[in-house]
Amino acid sequence: MGDSEGKELKTIEEQTRQTLESLKATLEASGATYYATNITMTRTENEQIALIKPHIWVNSTGAIGAFKLQNLGGKDILIDKIAVRGVAEDWASVYIYCVPAGTSVTEDFTVCNYTDMTGGFTWQTYPYSNVTADVPLQSGCELLMYIQDPDNVQLDDIGTAISISVYTNNANYITEVNVESATTQ
Repeated sequence: MGDSEGKELKTIEEQTRQTLESLKATLEASGATYYATNITMTRTENEQIALIKPHIWVNSTGAIGAFKLQNLGGKDILIDKIAVRGVAEDWASVYIYCVPAGTSVTEDFTVCNYTDMTGGFTWQTYPYSNVTADVPLQSGCELLMYIQDPDNVQLDDIGTAISISVYTNNANYITEVNVESATTQ
C-alpha cells in the first residue's frame, strides 16, 4: 500500500467519523427538541374553554351577569378567577349550575331577580349554588354561571361593551358583551 492510498484511507475514515459524530449530535438535538415540545404541548394545548351566550344586565337595583362555560379540551381545569371589566369577582357573588354529563343546555339566559340570588336559587328550572372557592370543570362538561352585582357596572353603562374574563392556571379567556337594560317596558 502506497503513501497516497494510505492517506486516502485515512481521509475516508476521518470523513466517516465526522459524519457519524454530526449524525449523533443531530439525533441528540432532535430528541431533546421532541421531548421539550411534547412536554409543552401536554401542558398547554389540551386546555380549551368556550365562553358562550354572555350577558350583563343592569337596572336601578343592580347588575347581573350570566354566561355558559364549556370545557372543550382534553383535560380537567380549575377556574381560579372571574373578572368583569378587569375587576375580579368575589366568589360569594358567583352562582353555578353544573350541567350533568351527557346533556347540554341550549336555551339562552334570561335576567333573573337580583333579590332572589341568595345562598342558592332556582332559575329556568336549574338549581344554582353559591361558589365558595375555585371551580373545577371536567373535560367535556359545562357550567351555567350567574354573577350578582359585577363590580364597575352601573346604569349609565347600558350599551357599552365590557369584558368578561375567566382565568385558569394556564390561560385567560376573554369575551366582550354589550351591557343590556334589565328593566322591562
